[in-house]
Amino acid sequence: PAENADLVPLLDAVLDTIPAPTGDSSKPLQALVANLDASDYLGRLAIGRVEAGVMKKGDTVFVWQHPTPDNPAPFIKRKISTLFAFRGIGREEVSQVAAGDLFILAGIDEVEVGDTIAAIENAPALPRLEVDEPVLRMSFGVNTSPFAGRDGTFLTSRHLSERLFKEVLGNVSIRVNTTDSPDVIEVAGRGELQLAVLIENMRREGYELQVSRPEVITKEIDGKKHEPLEAGTIDVPDEYVGAVTQALAPRKGRVVNLEQGDSGRTIVSFQAPSRGLIGFRSLLLTVTRGTALLHQSLNGYTPWAGELPHRLGGAMVSDRKGSTTAYALDNLQLRGTLFVAPGVEVYEGMVVGENSREDEMVVNSVRAKELTNIRTHSHDDGPKLATPITHTLESGIQWIGDDELVEVTPSNIRIRKRFLSVEDRRKSNKTSKN
Repeated sequence: PAENADLVPLLDAVLDTIPAPTGDSSKPLQALVANLDASDYLGRLAIGRVEAGVMKKGDTVFVWQHPTPDNPAPFIKRKISTLFAFRGIGREEVSQVAAGDLFILAGIDEVEVGDTIAAIENAPALPRLEVDEPVLRMSFGVNTSPFAGRDGTFLTSRHLSERLFKEVLGNVSIRVNTTDSPDVIEVAGRGELQLAVLIENMRREGYELQVSRPEVITKEIDGKKHEPLEAGTIDVPDEYVGAVTQALAPRKGRVVNLEQGDSGRTIVSFQAPSRGLIGFRSLLLTVTRGTALLHQSLNGYTPWAGELPHRLGGAMVSDRKGSTTAYALDNLQLRGTLFVAPGVEVYEGMVVGENSREDEMVVNSVRAKELTNIRTHSHDDGPKLATPITHTLESGIQWIGDDELVEVTPSNIRIRKRFLSVEDRRKSNKTSKN
Protein backbone atom coordinates (compact mmCIF):
# COMPACT_ATOMS: atom_id res chain seq x y z
CA PRO A 1 0.00 0.00 0.00
CA ALA A 2 1.00 3.60 -0.59
CA GLU A 3 0.96 4.43 3.12
CA ASN A 4 3.68 1.78 3.72
CA ALA A 5 5.98 2.89 0.91
CA ASP A 6 8.75 4.02 3.28
CA LEU A 7 10.34 3.06 6.61
CA VAL A 8 8.39 5.52 8.77
CA PRO A 9 6.14 2.80 10.32
CA LEU A 10 9.22 0.74 11.22
CA LEU A 11 11.01 3.71 12.77
CA ASP A 12 7.88 4.68 14.70
CA ALA A 13 7.62 1.13 16.02
CA VAL A 14 11.24 1.30 17.19
CA LEU A 15 10.51 4.50 19.12
CA ASP A 16 7.34 3.04 20.63
CA THR A 17 8.67 -0.38 21.66
CA ILE A 18 12.42 -0.12 22.27
CA PRO A 19 13.19 1.34 25.71
CA ALA A 20 15.54 4.30 25.95
CA PRO A 21 19.09 3.51 27.12
CA THR A 22 19.63 3.52 30.84
CA GLY A 23 22.70 4.66 32.72
CA ASP A 24 23.85 6.84 35.57
CA SER A 25 25.97 9.81 34.53
CA SER A 26 27.02 10.40 38.13
CA LYS A 27 28.96 7.12 38.31
CA PRO A 28 32.55 6.63 37.09
CA LEU A 29 32.93 6.23 33.33
CA GLN A 30 32.28 2.81 31.78
CA ALA A 31 31.91 2.41 28.01
CA LEU A 32 31.87 -0.61 25.71
CA VAL A 33 33.50 -0.60 22.25
CA ALA A 34 31.13 -2.23 19.74
CA ASN A 35 32.75 -1.39 16.39
CA LEU A 36 35.80 0.15 14.73
CA ASP A 37 36.38 2.68 11.97
CA ALA A 38 39.42 4.41 10.53
CA SER A 39 40.38 7.92 9.47
CA ASP A 40 43.27 9.07 7.30
CA TYR A 41 43.98 11.82 9.83
CA LEU A 42 42.97 10.33 13.19
CA GLY A 43 43.89 6.66 12.73
CA ARG A 44 41.77 3.97 14.39
CA LEU A 45 38.38 5.11 15.71
CA ALA A 46 36.45 3.30 18.46
CA ILE A 47 32.64 3.27 18.25
CA GLY A 48 30.47 2.32 21.21
CA ARG A 49 28.06 3.39 23.94
CA VAL A 50 28.62 4.99 27.31
CA GLU A 51 27.10 2.65 29.92
CA ALA A 52 27.81 4.90 32.93
CA GLY A 53 29.47 8.21 33.71
CA VAL A 54 30.63 10.95 31.36
CA MET A 55 33.33 10.73 28.68
CA LYS A 56 35.21 13.95 27.88
CA LYS A 57 37.66 14.97 25.19
CA GLY A 58 41.17 15.07 26.66
CA ASP A 59 40.39 12.60 29.47
CA THR A 60 42.93 9.93 30.38
CA VAL A 61 41.19 6.55 30.48
CA PHE A 62 41.95 2.89 31.17
CA VAL A 63 41.19 0.38 28.39
CA TRP A 64 40.52 -3.21 29.47
CA GLN A 65 41.61 -5.47 26.60
CA HIS A 66 41.09 -9.10 25.63
CA PRO A 67 42.33 -11.38 28.43
CA THR A 68 44.97 -14.02 27.73
CA PRO A 69 46.20 -16.98 29.82
CA ASP A 70 49.36 -15.05 30.65
CA ASN A 71 47.54 -11.81 31.40
CA PRO A 72 43.93 -12.34 32.56
CA ALA A 73 43.27 -8.62 33.16
CA PRO A 74 45.28 -6.58 30.66
CA PHE A 75 44.76 -2.83 30.42
CA ILE A 76 46.43 0.18 28.83
CA LYS A 77 46.30 3.85 29.77
CA ARG A 78 45.52 6.31 26.97
CA LYS A 79 44.20 9.82 26.32
CA ILE A 80 41.07 10.63 24.26
CA SER A 81 42.30 13.03 21.58
CA THR A 82 39.05 13.56 19.65
CA LEU A 83 35.42 12.79 20.48
CA PHE A 84 32.40 12.61 18.18
CA ALA A 85 28.68 11.98 18.71
CA PHE A 86 26.14 10.77 16.17
CA ARG A 87 23.71 13.35 14.81
CA GLY A 88 21.18 11.72 12.50
CA ILE A 89 23.20 9.80 9.90
CA GLY A 90 26.24 12.02 10.41
CA ARG A 91 28.74 12.67 13.19
CA GLU A 92 29.62 15.84 15.05
CA GLU A 93 32.69 16.65 17.14
CA VAL A 94 31.73 17.24 20.79
CA SER A 95 33.48 17.93 24.08
CA GLN A 96 31.68 15.21 26.05
CA VAL A 97 29.08 12.42 25.94
CA ALA A 98 27.06 11.00 28.84
CA ALA A 99 25.52 7.67 29.86
CA GLY A 100 23.33 6.24 27.09
CA ASP A 101 25.06 8.20 24.31
CA LEU A 102 26.79 6.64 21.32
CA PHE A 103 30.33 7.88 20.74
CA ILE A 104 33.24 7.80 18.31
CA LEU A 105 36.66 8.49 19.76
CA ALA A 106 40.25 8.74 18.54
CA GLY A 107 43.51 8.40 20.41
CA ILE A 108 43.53 4.68 21.29
CA ASP A 109 45.25 2.91 18.39
CA GLU A 110 45.30 -0.49 20.18
CA VAL A 111 41.55 -0.60 20.92
CA GLU A 112 39.55 -3.64 19.80
CA VAL A 113 35.86 -4.57 19.69
CA GLY A 114 34.70 -5.68 23.15
CA ASP A 115 37.18 -3.53 25.09
CA THR A 116 35.91 -1.61 28.13
CA ILE A 117 36.90 2.05 28.54
CA ALA A 118 36.87 3.17 32.18
CA ALA A 119 37.86 6.23 34.19
CA ILE A 120 39.46 4.35 37.07
CA GLU A 121 42.00 1.55 37.07
CA ASN A 122 40.05 -0.92 39.20
CA ALA A 123 36.69 -0.51 37.41
CA PRO A 124 35.17 -3.89 36.44
CA ALA A 125 35.21 -4.77 32.74
CA LEU A 126 31.83 -4.96 30.98
CA PRO A 127 30.69 -8.27 29.42
CA ARG A 128 32.84 -8.65 26.34
CA LEU A 129 31.52 -8.73 22.77
CA GLU A 130 33.11 -11.59 20.85
CA VAL A 131 33.87 -11.32 17.13
CA ASP A 132 34.08 -14.49 15.03
CA GLU A 133 37.70 -15.21 14.24
CA PRO A 134 38.86 -15.52 10.60
CA VAL A 135 38.43 -18.95 9.03
CA LEU A 136 39.88 -18.39 5.54
CA ARG A 137 43.14 -16.88 4.32
CA MET A 138 44.46 -15.81 0.93
CA SER A 139 47.75 -14.55 -0.42
CA PHE A 140 47.71 -11.03 -1.88
CA GLY A 141 50.72 -10.37 -4.09
CA VAL A 142 52.18 -7.77 -6.40
CA ASN A 143 51.02 -8.32 -9.99
CA THR A 144 53.87 -10.07 -11.82
CA SER A 145 52.15 -10.83 -15.13
CA PRO A 146 53.54 -9.53 -18.46
CA PHE A 147 50.61 -7.06 -18.54
CA ALA A 148 51.39 -5.59 -15.10
CA GLY A 149 51.25 -1.80 -14.92
CA ARG A 150 48.91 -1.29 -17.87
CA ASP A 151 45.75 -0.41 -15.92
CA GLY A 152 46.56 0.37 -12.31
CA THR A 153 47.96 3.29 -10.34
CA PHE A 154 49.17 1.43 -7.23
CA LEU A 155 51.53 -1.36 -8.25
CA THR A 156 54.28 -1.89 -5.68
CA SER A 157 54.55 -4.00 -2.54
CA ARG A 158 54.66 -0.80 -0.48
CA HIS A 159 51.33 0.34 -1.95
CA LEU A 160 49.80 -3.08 -1.29
CA SER A 161 51.10 -3.30 2.27
CA GLU A 162 49.96 0.21 3.23
CA ARG A 163 46.46 -0.39 1.86
CA LEU A 164 45.97 -3.72 3.62
CA PHE A 165 47.27 -2.60 7.01
CA LYS A 166 45.05 0.47 6.71
CA GLU A 167 42.08 -1.89 6.19
CA VAL A 168 42.80 -3.54 9.54
CA LEU A 169 42.30 -0.22 11.36
CA GLY A 170 38.57 -0.17 10.64
CA ASN A 171 37.69 -3.77 9.75
CA VAL A 172 37.26 -5.90 12.87
CA SER A 173 37.24 -9.29 11.11
CA ILE A 174 40.26 -8.90 8.83
CA ARG A 175 43.75 -10.04 9.83
CA VAL A 176 46.88 -9.13 7.83
CA ASN A 177 50.27 -10.82 8.21
CA THR A 178 53.56 -10.52 6.38
CA THR A 179 55.18 -13.57 4.75
CA ASP A 180 58.68 -14.71 3.85
CA SER A 181 58.27 -12.93 0.51
CA PRO A 182 58.27 -9.10 0.58
CA ASP A 183 55.86 -9.08 -2.39
CA VAL A 184 53.21 -11.33 -0.78
CA ILE A 185 50.92 -10.58 2.18
CA GLU A 186 48.58 -13.05 3.88
CA VAL A 187 45.04 -11.79 4.49
CA ALA A 188 42.55 -13.72 6.64
CA GLY A 189 38.80 -13.13 6.88
CA ARG A 190 35.42 -14.68 7.64
CA GLY A 191 34.66 -15.93 4.14
CA GLU A 192 35.53 -15.69 0.47
CA LEU A 193 32.75 -13.13 -0.09
CA GLN A 194 34.26 -10.75 2.47
CA LEU A 195 37.71 -11.13 0.94
CA ALA A 196 36.28 -10.66 -2.56
CA VAL A 197 34.64 -7.39 -1.46
CA LEU A 198 38.01 -6.16 -0.16
CA ILE A 199 39.72 -7.08 -3.44
CA GLU A 200 36.96 -5.40 -5.48
CA ASN A 201 37.30 -2.20 -3.43
CA MET A 202 41.06 -2.19 -4.00
CA ARG A 203 40.55 -2.80 -7.70
CA ARG A 204 38.23 0.20 -7.99
CA GLU A 205 40.74 2.32 -6.09
CA GLY A 206 43.36 1.65 -8.77
CA TYR A 207 45.32 -1.27 -7.32
CA GLU A 208 46.79 -4.14 -9.33
CA LEU A 209 47.37 -7.43 -7.51
CA GLN A 210 47.24 -11.19 -7.82
CA VAL A 211 45.46 -13.43 -5.31
CA SER A 212 45.48 -17.13 -4.49
CA ARG A 213 42.67 -19.58 -3.84
CA PRO A 214 41.25 -19.30 -0.28
CA GLU A 215 42.33 -21.95 2.22
CA VAL A 216 40.91 -22.69 5.65
CA ILE A 217 42.79 -21.90 8.84
CA THR A 218 43.13 -25.19 10.70
CA LYS A 219 43.85 -25.91 14.37
CA GLU A 220 45.44 -28.85 16.12
CA ILE A 221 43.21 -30.09 18.94
CA ASP A 222 44.25 -33.09 21.06
CA GLY A 223 46.94 -33.86 18.50
CA LYS A 224 44.49 -34.03 15.58
CA LYS A 225 43.88 -31.64 12.69
CA HIS A 226 40.60 -29.72 12.96
CA GLU A 227 38.94 -27.28 10.58
CA PRO A 228 36.29 -24.54 11.08
CA LEU A 229 32.67 -25.72 11.18
CA GLU A 230 29.84 -23.45 10.05
CA ALA A 231 26.24 -23.58 11.20
CA GLY A 232 23.76 -21.98 8.84
CA THR A 233 20.20 -21.64 7.64
CA ILE A 234 18.83 -21.49 4.11
CA ASP A 235 15.39 -19.95 3.59
CA VAL A 236 14.16 -21.41 0.30
CA PRO A 237 10.88 -22.11 -1.57
CA ASP A 238 9.58 -25.61 -0.88
CA GLU A 239 10.20 -26.84 -4.44
CA TYR A 240 13.96 -26.27 -4.14
CA VAL A 241 14.58 -28.09 -0.84
CA GLY A 242 15.76 -31.21 -2.67
CA ALA A 243 18.17 -29.23 -4.83
CA VAL A 244 19.61 -27.53 -1.74
CA THR A 245 20.24 -30.81 0.10
CA GLN A 246 21.86 -32.27 -3.02
CA ALA A 247 24.15 -29.23 -3.28
CA LEU A 248 25.21 -29.60 0.36
CA ALA A 249 25.97 -33.33 0.27
CA PRO A 250 29.25 -33.36 -1.75
CA ARG A 251 30.53 -30.44 0.37
CA LYS A 252 30.27 -32.54 3.55
CA GLY A 253 27.21 -30.54 4.58
CA ARG A 254 24.71 -32.13 6.97
CA VAL A 255 21.07 -31.06 7.24
CA VAL A 256 20.10 -30.93 10.93
CA ASN A 257 16.53 -29.59 10.67
CA LEU A 258 13.79 -28.71 8.20
CA GLU A 259 11.18 -26.19 9.28
CA GLN A 260 8.28 -25.71 6.88
CA GLY A 261 6.38 -22.45 7.07
CA ASP A 262 2.92 -21.38 5.93
CA SER A 263 4.19 -19.14 3.12
CA GLY A 264 5.48 -21.92 0.87
CA ARG A 265 9.06 -21.62 2.11
CA THR A 266 11.23 -23.95 4.16
CA ILE A 267 14.11 -23.11 6.48
CA VAL A 268 16.92 -25.65 6.07
CA SER A 269 19.31 -25.73 9.05
CA PHE A 270 22.69 -27.29 8.29
CA GLN A 271 26.28 -27.73 9.40
CA ALA A 272 29.24 -27.86 7.04
CA PRO A 273 33.00 -27.29 7.08
CA SER A 274 33.95 -23.74 6.07
CA ARG A 275 36.08 -25.31 3.34
CA GLY A 276 33.00 -26.90 1.82
CA LEU A 277 31.17 -23.57 1.62
CA ILE A 278 33.75 -21.92 -0.65
CA GLY A 279 31.73 -21.12 -3.76
CA PHE A 280 28.51 -22.46 -2.25
CA ARG A 281 26.66 -19.13 -2.27
CA SER A 282 26.80 -18.76 -6.06
CA LEU A 283 25.85 -22.43 -6.56
CA LEU A 284 22.90 -22.00 -4.18
CA LEU A 285 21.60 -19.00 -6.10
CA THR A 286 21.92 -20.97 -9.34
CA VAL A 287 20.03 -24.08 -8.21
CA THR A 288 17.27 -22.00 -6.55
CA ARG A 289 17.06 -19.40 -9.33
CA GLY A 290 18.06 -16.61 -6.99
CA THR A 291 15.30 -17.25 -4.43
CA ALA A 292 17.35 -18.61 -1.50
CA LEU A 293 18.50 -16.63 1.55
CA LEU A 294 21.67 -17.91 3.23
CA HIS A 295 22.97 -17.14 6.72
CA GLN A 296 25.99 -18.79 8.30
CA SER A 297 28.23 -18.34 11.35
CA LEU A 298 31.19 -20.07 12.93
CA ASN A 299 30.17 -23.01 15.13
CA GLY A 300 33.50 -24.24 16.44
CA TYR A 301 35.91 -26.76 14.95
CA THR A 302 35.47 -30.29 13.67
CA PRO A 303 37.95 -33.05 12.72
CA TRP A 304 39.32 -32.68 9.18
CA ALA A 305 36.65 -34.00 6.81
CA GLY A 306 39.00 -35.27 4.09
CA GLU A 307 39.29 -34.19 0.49
CA LEU A 308 36.45 -32.25 -1.12
CA PRO A 309 35.67 -32.17 -4.85
CA HIS A 310 36.87 -29.08 -6.70
CA ARG A 311 36.54 -28.68 -10.46
CA LEU A 312 36.48 -31.60 -12.86
CA GLY A 313 38.55 -30.22 -15.74
CA GLY A 314 42.11 -29.02 -16.07
CA ALA A 315 43.15 -25.62 -17.37
CA MET A 316 43.69 -24.61 -20.99
CA VAL A 317 46.89 -22.55 -20.77
CA SER A 318 48.17 -20.23 -23.48
CA ASP A 319 51.69 -21.05 -24.67
CA ARG A 320 52.51 -17.61 -26.08
CA LYS A 321 51.71 -13.92 -26.09
CA GLY A 322 49.37 -12.46 -28.69
CA SER A 323 45.76 -11.76 -29.60
CA THR A 324 43.26 -14.63 -29.70
CA THR A 325 41.78 -15.57 -33.06
CA ALA A 326 38.43 -17.08 -33.93
CA TYR A 327 40.19 -19.81 -35.92
CA ALA A 328 42.26 -20.96 -32.94
CA LEU A 329 39.36 -20.76 -30.50
CA ASP A 330 37.10 -22.73 -32.85
CA ASN A 331 39.45 -25.68 -32.57
CA LEU A 332 39.85 -25.28 -28.81
CA GLN A 333 36.13 -25.15 -27.99
CA LEU A 334 35.90 -28.79 -29.09
CA ARG A 335 38.22 -29.66 -26.20
CA GLY A 336 36.51 -27.76 -23.41
CA THR A 337 34.98 -24.44 -22.31
CA LEU A 338 36.47 -21.09 -23.34
CA PHE A 339 37.09 -18.11 -21.05
CA VAL A 340 38.10 -15.65 -23.79
CA ALA A 341 36.60 -14.29 -27.00
CA PRO A 342 38.45 -13.50 -30.25
CA GLY A 343 40.64 -10.40 -30.14
CA VAL A 344 41.61 -10.70 -26.46
CA GLU A 345 45.26 -10.16 -25.56
CA VAL A 346 46.80 -13.15 -23.78
CA TYR A 347 50.24 -14.11 -22.52
CA GLU A 348 52.18 -17.30 -21.86
CA GLY A 349 50.78 -18.97 -18.76
CA MET A 350 47.38 -17.27 -18.91
CA VAL A 351 44.37 -19.60 -18.58
CA VAL A 352 42.06 -19.27 -21.59
CA GLY A 353 39.60 -22.08 -20.81
CA GLU A 354 38.78 -25.27 -18.96
CA ASN A 355 39.77 -28.61 -20.45
CA SER A 356 37.07 -31.28 -20.62
CA ARG A 357 39.65 -33.66 -19.11
CA GLU A 358 41.37 -33.25 -15.77
CA ASP A 359 44.82 -32.67 -17.26
CA GLU A 360 46.35 -29.28 -18.01
CA MET A 361 46.42 -28.55 -21.74
CA VAL A 362 48.92 -26.09 -23.23
CA VAL A 363 47.35 -24.46 -26.29
CA ASN A 364 48.02 -21.92 -29.03
CA SER A 365 45.07 -19.55 -28.85
CA VAL A 366 46.53 -16.92 -31.20
CA ARG A 367 47.03 -19.06 -34.31
CA ALA A 368 45.69 -17.49 -37.51
CA LYS A 369 44.30 -19.42 -40.44
CA GLU A 370 46.59 -19.66 -43.43
CA LEU A 371 44.92 -18.18 -46.48
CA THR A 372 45.25 -19.73 -49.96
CA ASN A 373 44.36 -18.62 -53.46
CA ILE A 374 41.56 -21.13 -53.55
CA ARG A 375 39.58 -19.86 -50.60
CA THR A 376 40.21 -16.29 -49.55
CA HIS A 377 39.49 -14.66 -46.24
CA SER A 378 36.71 -12.54 -47.74
CA HIS A 379 34.76 -15.61 -48.79
CA ASP A 380 35.41 -17.66 -45.68
CA ASP A 381 32.47 -18.35 -43.45
CA GLY A 382 33.58 -17.43 -39.93
CA PRO A 383 33.56 -20.11 -37.23
CA LYS A 384 30.60 -20.27 -34.90
CA LEU A 385 31.94 -19.83 -31.38
CA ALA A 386 30.03 -20.51 -28.19
CA THR A 387 29.75 -17.58 -25.79
CA PRO A 388 32.78 -17.77 -23.48
CA ILE A 389 32.45 -17.86 -19.70
CA THR A 390 33.42 -14.47 -18.30
CA HIS A 391 34.69 -14.99 -14.78
CA THR A 392 33.83 -12.46 -12.13
CA LEU A 393 36.24 -11.87 -9.28
CA GLU A 394 34.27 -14.19 -6.99
CA SER A 395 33.86 -16.99 -9.54
CA GLY A 396 37.53 -16.76 -10.51
CA ILE A 397 38.64 -17.14 -6.89
CA GLN A 398 36.40 -20.19 -6.54
CA TRP A 399 37.57 -21.78 -9.82
CA ILE A 400 41.35 -21.63 -9.44
CA GLY A 401 43.49 -24.38 -7.96
CA ASP A 402 46.52 -24.20 -5.72
CA ASP A 403 48.87 -23.69 -8.69
CA GLU A 404 46.88 -20.79 -10.13
CA LEU A 405 46.24 -17.12 -9.35
CA VAL A 406 43.64 -14.49 -10.19
CA GLU A 407 45.18 -11.36 -11.70
CA VAL A 408 43.12 -8.32 -10.68
CA THR A 409 43.43 -4.88 -12.29
CA PRO A 410 41.01 -1.94 -12.54
CA SER A 411 40.02 -3.05 -16.05
CA ASN A 412 40.55 -6.81 -16.19
CA ILE A 413 40.23 -10.05 -14.26
CA ARG A 414 42.45 -12.81 -15.63
CA ILE A 415 43.30 -16.32 -14.45
CA ARG A 416 46.94 -17.41 -14.73
CA LYS A 417 49.35 -20.07 -13.59
CA ARG A 418 51.70 -19.31 -10.68
CA PHE A 419 54.59 -20.27 -12.96
CA LEU A 420 54.01 -18.90 -16.43
CA SER A 421 56.35 -21.06 -18.51
CA VAL A 422 55.81 -24.77 -19.10
CA GLU A 423 59.36 -25.54 -18.02
CA ASP A 424 58.97 -23.70 -14.70
CA ARG A 425 55.73 -25.58 -14.00
CA ARG A 426 57.42 -28.92 -14.68
CA LYS A 427 60.26 -28.05 -12.31
CA SER A 428 57.77 -26.98 -9.63
CA ASN A 429 55.75 -30.19 -9.98
CA LYS A 430 58.91 -32.30 -9.80
CA THR A 431 60.07 -30.44 -6.68
CA SER A 432 56.70 -30.83 -4.93
CA LYS A 433 56.65 -34.57 -5.66
CA ASN A 434 60.15 -35.00 -4.26
